[in-house]
Amino acid sequence: MHQQLMTALAFSIANSALSRPAAADPDVLTAIQALAETYKTLRSGIIYENPPVAPLPRELYAALIAFLAEVKKQQAERAASANLKDSEVFYLLVFLYRMDCWRTNGRPHSRRFIEFLRGQFPAAPELKREDSRIIVP
Repeated sequence: MHQQLMTALAFSIANSALSRPAAADPDVLTAIQALAETYKTLRSGIIYENPPVAPLPRELYAALIAFLAEVKKQQAERAASANLKDSEVFYLLVFLYRMDCWRTNGRPHSRRFIEFLRGQFPAAPELKREDSRIIVP
């Protein structure tokens, strides 16, 4: 139903994680989980944020909050489109959380999920791999 939003959210996660070289799958998982909990409480009408304590997940969390706020602002400007509900964002975040759990190998410095997201957008110049600096004769 919200395929474009899911794609944009996955791209935002990949872009945010790749702009922080120390970010790993557990950092992304923590940020997505905290954001999902925030949207779960928003569904019930309570505004309560509990951002992650660690610096990297907190930065990813803030980047995702900013992205979702921008999406809601753009939808509010276009009165003809249906507004995005907090419950729909919650379900998208749960899907991404489950995909992260499925794609990662559980190691603390694993980047399998981040690399998986990078592979979903091969034409994006922001997510291109840097050429190897190793010179092979």
